[in-house]
Amino acid sequence: MPSTRNPWIGVAVTALAAVLAQAMWTPSYAQTLDRIRSSGMVKFGYEPDARPFSFANDQGTPDGYAVALCNQIADNLKKDVPQLKVEWISVGEARHRAVQDGVVDLVCGAEPVTLTRRQEVSFSISIFPSGTGALLSTSAPLALLEVLEFGEPSIRPVWRGSPARTVLENKTFSAVAGTTSEQWLSERINTFHLAATAKSVDGYQQGIDGVIDGSSAALFGDMPVLMDASARSENSGNLVVLKRHFTYEPLGLELSRGDEDFRLTVDRALSEMYRSPGFRLFFTTWFGPPDDAIVTFFRQTALPE
Repeated sequence: MPSTRNPWIGVAVTALAAVLAQAMWTPSYAQTLDRIRSSGMVKFGYEPDARPFSFANDQGTPDGYAVALCNQIADNLKKDVPQLKVEWISVGEARHRAVQDGVVDLVCGAEPVTLTRRQEVSFSISIFPSGTGALLSTSAPLALLEVLEFGEPSIRPVWRGSPARTVLENKTFSAVAGTTSEQWLSERINTFHLAATAKSVDGYQQGIDGVIDGSSAALFGDMPVLMDASARSENSGNLVVLKRHFTYEPLGLELSRGDEDFRLTVDRALSEMYRSPGFRLFFTTWFGPPDDAIVTFFRQTALPE
């Protein structure tokens, strides 16, 4: 007996299943811009103690370089949502889940852009060319400054052995405990079998104190944090942060994976900021006048329209 089943029913069921599967696969956070437009609010996360990128100032309000960048992003959003309100949410230690849990739309901090982290969140274009840097006293031996900056002293000693090794041995170098710089410093000393000591310190101020009193030849740490700590130190005139990056860790703003429309909005605002004539002054507010390498970095990071 011929089947009376309508063949279009099977097609419709298959199409419905495909739609449902797509709906289940599509992340719920893929509509950030729509949510911002409908609510008239964007939620920015900030860390209260991550100077100079993100911190609570004396008035208790969010401040810092990354916070200022996010304010520029909000200004761009206001072109589409004129009455936009910005809600600042302190995330602190919870920052690694803040985007994934939907607590904030964007984390206005300075997280290293790594492949491991990109399995969980997406990132804006880079906001700073970070990495491990070195801070020394201006009275440090010229040979030490040159070896750390350029890899070798300008005047080579006449005795046998590597000039750089001779300068570095029997020195104490410090790094903040728990940082990637601490791990890097220990690995370098072990790899090159240097007769040098890696000393862990509790914070950047303790590290600076060690450089000033001579108990440490150099403090290694995140380049932007070293720059900020040096600039704010009462001994700033006696400190120098070398321009050399010993490691490279680009920093970015965190947002949800798969949310390309919102990411495009964020990257467009940052690109416009980097290309603007006022960006040099903006950067100087937080880190001092940028050198040619920094200017080139941001010029190359900005995306063309």
